[in-house]
Amino acid sequence: MRPTSGRTVTLAATQMACGWDREANVAGVERLVRQAAARGAQIILPQELFETPYFCKDQKQDLFALAHPVEDHPVIARMSALARELSVVIPTSFFERARNAYYNSLAMIDADGSVLGVYRKSHIPDGPGYQEKFYFSPGDTGFQVYKTRYATVGCAICWDQWFPETARAMALKGAEVLLYPTAIGSEPQDSSLDSQAHWTRVMQGHAGANLMPLVASNRVGREQGETCAITFYGSSFIAGPTGELVEQADRESETVLTASFDLDRIAAQRASWGVFRDRRPELYGPLMTLDGETPVRR
Repeated sequence: MRPTSGRTVTLAATQMACGWDREANVAGVERLVRQAAARGAQIILPQELFETPYFCKDQKQDLFALAHPVEDHPVIARMSALARELSVVIPTSFFERARNAYYNSLAMIDADGSVLGVYRKSHIPDGPGYQEKFYFSPGDTGFQVYKTRYATVGCAICWDQWFPETARAMALKGAEVLLYPTAIGSEPQDSSLDSQAHWTRVMQGHAGANLMPLVASNRVGREQGETCAITFYGSSFIAGPTGELVEQADRESETVLTASFDLDRIAAQRASWGVFRDRRPELYGPLMTLDGETPVRR
């Protein structure tokens, strides 16, 4: 989608492989952010937990040592300096320690290097190769929307992207752009299962249902754990406000994608289409239950 007038923002998705050289991983993300900024990107989304391999393949207590508090997290400090230097927004995924709690978190770093807030992943998966419940508590921040220098953005993390409620909540809170850093690939329990197309279509639906651009950034490469291996399928993409694929990476290559959108024109389109005008919140009580009937006790 090429903007013609109004308030324009250029978004970027990145993808790369990660190893156990943590400095090399962070340097790789910095290199891709610089490439995206050189192409005019203003909001640049790296992938989920890029400091290390995706360590949730196995349950290993020594890996809790990878976590740091927000205040002294070295990756946040480095991305903040980079954001300030380049005047770009960098939503930064990290492993957070908060006293005796651990979270899969994201710091929203604005274009002046300031941290606007921290989102803690709400939906925590648990399955072969993706054993996140061992490491992370369910997020307690609720869904977050941030007014950055260039746009108001909603950013959730990986498994959150499968839940339409997440995208709609961020849209209702004023998001103009939806962002999802991700780590997803093969399924160790079933080598014939390939979720890439399903994964893409679900998020295209979020973009189309909420009439706003969406960016998903995944990793690539084969990562070997102690109990299994995962081949991450990349395919990072940028979708437009009707769910159309504007740009998509392949399954293997280190990549930077960029696309520009006229946010004012999209806002007018969103208003005129009527899906927010015609919502019926009083009928949506079943969404507050697990079985469609019984209220969830708080």
